[in-house]
Amino acid sequence: MTRMRRLTAGLALALLAAGCSATGRPVDLASIASAQRPEPVGVVVNPPATTGAAAQVPECDPAASLRPAGLPGPGAMPAGSTMRTIQDRGRLIAGVDQNTFLFGFRDPTSNTIAGFDIDRVREIAAAIFGDPNKVQFKVITSAERIPALQKGEVDIVVRTMTATCARWVDINFSAIYYVAGQRVLVDKSSQITGVDQLGGQRVCATKGSTSLNKLRESPAPPVAVAVDNWSDCLLMLQQGQVAAVSTDDTILAGMIAQDPNVKMVGARFTQEPYGIGIPKANVDMVRFVNAVLEKSINSGSWATSYGTWLTEAVGQVAPPTLKYRD
Repeated sequence: MTRMRRLTAGLALALLAAGCSATGRPVDLASIASAQRPEPVGVVVNPPATTGAAAQVPECDPAASLRPAGLPGPGAMPAGSTMRTIQDRGRLIAGVDQNTFLFGFRDPTSNTIAGFDIDRVREIAAAIFGDPNKVQFKVITSAERIPALQKGEVDIVVRTMTATCARWVDINFSAIYYVAGQRVLVDKSSQITGVDQLGGQRVCATKGSTSLNKLRESPAPPVAVAVDNWSDCLLMLQQGQVAAVSTDDTILAGMIAQDPNVKMVGARFTQEPYGIGIPKANVDMVRFVNAVLEKSINSGSWATSYGTWLTEAVGQVAPPTLKYRD
């Protein structure tokens, strides 16, 4: 045993001596130049296509929701209604984002979730309770929006969610509270000027988003790179791991506000009508939320919220015209 320890000590000394150069400087075994920057967790290249619906998709007007049926006073929700269940629970549970600047993001100064979408959530809470703060925010990814509603994990989802006929199969939507359009974001040094120049190049979008499907339909389809959050796309663009990000111009405007070294290019090539997601069975909640949206637009609250979050980044727009199917 003693002999073995001496051999081990001698070997260690020999290795230490060999590791020193003639100049006395240690050998650097790391080759920084060849190291690749790590990608965000959960990156999927060319994910399988999905319609977002579990059944055959009927034709519809995805922007048309259910007509409001009156707005009861706060704290006086009708017995047996979805809203009364929420009132008795004492809080509204809302699926939101915390990574999309301007719409749903965590404010580093207050450590609270804020944004244009979050204002819509607080309006609904105020209508039920008389208190906009009686909300439990549940942070979810784009891909988790519909499952969260189907499983009853949330009462509503307000997360830059485009209303489509495919999604109407699985959930209900409120009337449209904002209309965006898909565009392209690139580094300021890039020569790309639009979606038609992205063929064969890596382009980032989130899992479960309509943006991925629209990229596949492009005349020059890119290599789709799917991530969990839009902040992951901005990071990959900054690190040169993708040539572009493509999604709604409002989301891209938030990225530009965070990084002046990127730019939006090309015209809108889609229309993205945002609706509030609601479980399929809760028809009364759809009508209630639409009454809240009507009040928000008519009272000027919508315009105030838009001015706070979006006017500087996107420009002035009028509130959408609420549309109903019944």
